[in-house]
Amino acid sequence: MDADVKSTLKEQVALLPLSPGVYQFVDRTGTIIYVGKAKSLRKRVSSYFVESKEHSAKVRVLVRQIVGIRHIVVGSETDALLLENSLIKSLQPRYNILLKDDKTYPWIVVRREPFPRVQSTRQLLRDGSQYFGPYGSVMMQHSVLEFIREVIPLRTCKLNLSPEQIARGKYTVCLQYHLGNCKGPCVGAQSEAEYARQVDMVVSVLKGDLRPARRYLEGEMARAAAELRFEVAQRYKQRLDALDHYAGKSVIVSAKIVDVDVFSLLPDDDVAWCNFVRIRHGSVVGVQTVKLSAGVEGDERDMLTLAIQYMVEHVAGGELAREVIVPFLPSTTLLFDGVTFTVPKRGEKLDLLEFSRKSARIYRAEELKNLEIRNPERHAEQLLSALQKELRLDRPPRHIECFDNSNLQGAHPVASCVVFRDGKPARKEYRHFNIKTVEGPDDYASMREVVYRRYSRLQAEGGEMPDLIIADGGKGQMGVIHEVLEALDLDIPIAGLAKDDRHRTAELYCGYPPLLVGVRPTSPLFHFLTNIQDEVHRFAISFHRQKRSKAFIHSELEQIEGVGAKTIEALLRHFRTVEKVRAANWEELSALIGPAKARKVRAYFETGK
Repeated sequence: MDADVKSTLKEQVALLPLSPGVYQFVDRTGTIIYVGKAKSLRKRVSSYFVESKEHSAKVRVLVRQIVGIRHIVVGSETDALLLENSLIKSLQPRYNILLKDDKTYPWIVVRREPFPRVQSTRQLLRDGSQYFGPYGSVMMQHSVLEFIREVIPLRTCKLNLSPEQIARGKYTVCLQYHLGNCKGPCVGAQSEAEYARQVDMVVSVLKGDLRPARRYLEGEMARAAAELRFEVAQRYKQRLDALDHYAGKSVIVSAKIVDVDVFSLLPDDDVAWCNFVRIRHGSVVGVQTVKLSAGVEGDERDMLTLAIQYMVEHVAGGELAREVIVPFLPSTTLLFDGVTFTVPKRGEKLDLLEFSRKSARIYRAEELKNLEIRNPERHAEQLLSALQKELRLDRPPRHIECFDNSNLQGAHPVASCVVFRDGKPARKEYRHFNIKTVEGPDDYASMREVVYRRYSRLQAEGGEMPDLIIADGGKGQMGVIHEVLEALDLDIPIAGLAKDDRHRTAELYCGYPPLLVGVRPTSPLFHFLTNIQDEVHRFAISFHRQKRSKAFIHSELEQIEGVGAKTIEALLRHFRTVEKVRAANWEELSALIGPAKARKVRAYFETGK
């Protein structure tokens, strides 16, 4: 930020009133990049331009782009909240919490037309039709449609069934009529009033209430049986069985919990997933998850508020249940008149909240997996960009190296270095190290030796230095690596992965002195880092096992008096294992190493000395 911009912003901040209101930050192109609300405009806006450790990397990036400040004074904090919400919706500033959901979900529509059809759609139009859903998958939606068509006979044709067209008598019945799947409204065989009653039953089913459909089917079955139309009665019996089967497959929540909506929030570093579960008549009738960008403030209560608003407008048909279950209260309840928000601590309502959280986790895992499969390069780019932001690096760390030590009570100490390029392991560049200068179990000294050997050699050979070094450990290991890099006059960023009391990777540190980075252990970025850590563990332990195994073999044969290193090498080259040497007879051994040494080998194994 140049001096003129700083001076201008300082003047604008000084002129801001102490009243409540909404402020807008503008960049060089005149675009509003952030909208915020404040109890006191001057105090809130000035806080952005004061150096503070509390500021996240995103806030610092935002501040560097500000060249102008606009504000609107309002009468109260409530008015500020409502105005902020309206401006964010209309302006979509890039640094605010924004919905990123670009999916079109399947819905079921009951068309507004004479003799309405019930169909699948992905478009919500303001055409007076009734929309139900959204459904989490096309398969779920199709199963509901199939059930409706099996139980309630409605037309599926595209004919214009206006009274005038039907009166002309230009239509004839189709195969669906003869199969009993339609009652022939196209030829006047079914009245519009009777058809409307069937549509009302469909609407009840889509809302989760199966009782009207059950009463209708039971009545028609009894009437057909009384009139001795047993084939027709059997058909209604089959439809009742289908209804029972559908009710058995639907998720029944509780006889006590009738109509509620449930929201859960699953935050990550830059995004959050909000899941919505709609429960009507004790059954789950709709589940949807939306993705939000976290914005510079990343306030979870604000994210929940925005997500609930979105669901109300685009999913819930403009209304919420009178009771809404949430993990915590939204930032305001003023936007939701007549709604009681419940934060459950135990019981069935807490179980519902857990069901919603699980749905959000499944959705997130599928999204990340699909991204990795569809576009692995983009997935890797996102991880590296996220790592660059969190560690405040100058560039994405395309070349990462990670170190780990391995020993057993100081015996056979080794170390390993794994290399990741563009987010993927570069196994041909992995390196093993035998510890040469350290006696006993001293991880810090071992790390000092290995890091020095690695980078002094790269310096001497003119090799490529990494963009980031990761220590498999916390502040202590990072301090050792920092000392070595200073001695070699190298400026390479350092990060460290520390474990908790249960030996689980729990914290990420960066820089020197090491600072704790607030990365969630459940985030994709943290999973990426722990994958690197797991890989260096695997590589170090496998090398250590090889050394222990080799040492054991040699030490066993070295116990035989009068048998030297060359004889041991000849025996292992020929027999491969100590067990095969033990099983060999005197003639085999004599032919290989001579009769005198063969007697010594046999005597050792036979006497156990």
